[in-house]
Parts: sequence; C-alpha cells; structure tokens
Amino acid sequence: MTKWTKDEPPVERSDPEPELSPYQQAMRQRLLAAPVVPAPEPWQRTAYAPVGGLLGIGFASHPGTGHDLVMVVSTDGHGLFDAVTGEKIARDRDADPEETSRDADPALWCPGLGPVAGSRVRIAGLFGGGLHTTSGDGWMLEVVPPTWPNERVLLSRDGGLPHSGPHGERWWHIFHSHYSELRAAGFSPSGQTLAVATSSDLSLWTRGGPGGKGADR
Repeated sequence: MTKWTKDEPPVERSDPEPELSPYQQAMRQRLLAAPVVPAPEPWQRTAYAPVGGLLGIGFASHPGTGHDLVMVVSTDGHGLFDAVTGEKIARDRDADPEETSRDADPALWCPGLGPVAGSRVRIAGLFGGGLHTTSGDGWMLEVVPPTWPNERVLLSRDGGLPHSGPHGERWWHIFHSHYSELRAAGFSPSGQTLAVATSSDLSLWTRGGPGGKGADR
C-alpha cells in the first residue's frame, strides 16, 4: 500500500560539469580559429534570401527540369525556390491552416506549390525533422556549436570531425549563424544542393545543372 505524505523528496545536488580535456580544448580552438570561407568547387552559392520568421525548409524535385526545389515555410506563408537558379518560383501568403497544421501528419510536411502543387513536401526546422547530412558520394555536413548558441556549418570530404587536416583543404567552415537561430542545414536527397536556413534567411549552394546532374560526377 502506498503511503502519501506532504513532504517532497530532497533536491539532489548535481555534480559540476567536468572541464574540457586538452584534446577537446584543442578541437574547440581549431573550430574557433577557422574563418568562414566559400564552399569549394564544384559547389556554387546560388541564393541568399532574407526570410523573416523562417520556420523550416524542405526539398522537392521539379517534374520538368529535374532541378532541386527548396520549400520555405515562414510565419508569412510558403515560398518555393529553384536551387539551381536561386529564383523564387512560387509564393503562397495565405496557406490553409488545416493543410499546414503540423498535427495533421506524423511527419512534418506542407502542401506543394507551383510545379509541385498537389504533393506534400517534408519540412525540417523549428518543430523537428531533419535533412540529409551526407551527399552519398563523400561530402558531409556538420553543425557545431563551439560558442553555443551560435552555431557553425562545416562542409567536408574527410569523414567528419575531428578534421585532422588543415582548414580549407578537406574541410571548410561555410556558414556562421551568429546573428539568427539556425533552423536546418543539409543536402537535398539528390546530393546536388546544400541548404542552410536560419530564422531570418535561406542560403543555397548547388553543384547541379539542368537535369540535376552534378558538375563533379
């Protein structure tokens, strides 16, 4: 039989956080010392778009051109970008609340626009979800917070942390989210597009061309 009392159990004192080891300190200093640099070839930056109140992004494929498309969901509606050209090709400022409800489906999604109207696009961002962190042919993306909450996006071809080689040869610090909250970062399913979204903007890089074929394949 359970006996109920008015006394609450004493609050346990948490152990102090252990200090970083010399190895961890050295890795942190390497990350802090790496400046933001352009993504290496064959990656090309195709877009930087201010998007106030950005909540999340997702990928689709253009049924006609094969280009990667990026769906952007914000507090001001939905937008669709062509990742190869960087152009915004569709806009919906009055999305149906029932259609966009994140409770309508176990996975986060939103209705497609323009050339992908009638489909659903999975979204990663503020409410959960995730994008691909590898391209399928050797490229890797990592988000690291050596000065949390400011996060940095690293692109690499060396298998990921601890990045033993020099910065700018096999790993590159391509984005520093020091001014807004990072929402999502990752590759498209095709591996031809790289997107980084914060609460205030969208950045896109591509190595794809017409038909979605990469320049380094």
